[in-house]
Amino acid sequence: MSDPNSGRGALVTGGLAAILASTCCLGPLLLVTLGFSGAWISNLTVLEPYRPIFIGATLLALYFAYQRIFRPLQACKPGEVCAIPQVRSTYKLIFWCVAALAAVALAYPYILPLFY
Repeated sequence: MSDPNSGRGALVTGGLAAILASTCCLGPLLLVTLGFSGAWISNLTVLEPYRPIFIGATLLALYFAYQRIFRPLQACKPGEVCAIPQVRSTYKLIFWCVAALAAVALAYPYILPLFY
């Protein structure tokens, strides 16, 4: 499971970058929904100038994860993680879940103004 070519690192990096990209907009709403309040919540918008960098990192990491996870089975050597069918299907499922969450997190600031 520690194969560097498995795509797990790129997948985790993509998910983390997507979370950071949406911190400025989704973070305050989530905190208010959970019952936290205060003027300090507005300090989370300090990450807004870095949003394009986080979006780029998200897309780049998801691209590399896609390249590693969806490569042909013939490219895997016997005994490697990518040669095990259960692991391949699990990584594919996790990839699509992370990609969906990243899409929601990245589109959130653009869709939110339509609701108020």
